Amino acid sequence: MAIYEKMLEAWNNRDVDAYWACLHDDWQMTWHSTGKVTDRTFVTAEQMKAIMESSNMREQRCIYENDDILVQHMKADYANGTKDATMHVSLKKDGLLWRTETGVTSIKT
Repeated sequence: MAIYEKMLEAWNNRDVDAYWACLHDDWQMTWHSTGKVTDRTFVTAEQMKAIMESSNMREQRCIYENDDILVQHMKADYANGTKDATMHVSLKKDGLLWRTETGVTSIKT
C-alpha cells in the first residue's frame, strides 16, 4: 500500500497513531503562509485527534507518488466556517514522509 493510501485511511478512521506512523522520526513541515517549520511535536495526540474530528476533508487526491515524493491536494471545511484548498508536497525518506511543504488557498463561499 502506498503511503498516501495509508495516510488517507488513518485520517478517515481518525487514527492518530496510524497517521503519525507515516511520518519519519525527522519529519518537518514548512508552512508557506508563515515560513514556520514544525515537527511531529507541534501538537499532542489529543490535539491531532481534535483536528481530525473537526475538519471535513473532501476531494482528497494523490497527484503523484513514487519512492521519493508525494504530491497531494485536498479541500477542507473547518468548524469555524473557513474553507481551504491545500497542496502538500512531501519528500520521502525510508519510505516515510520526511519533508513536507504546504500551500493553502482560501476558498470564498
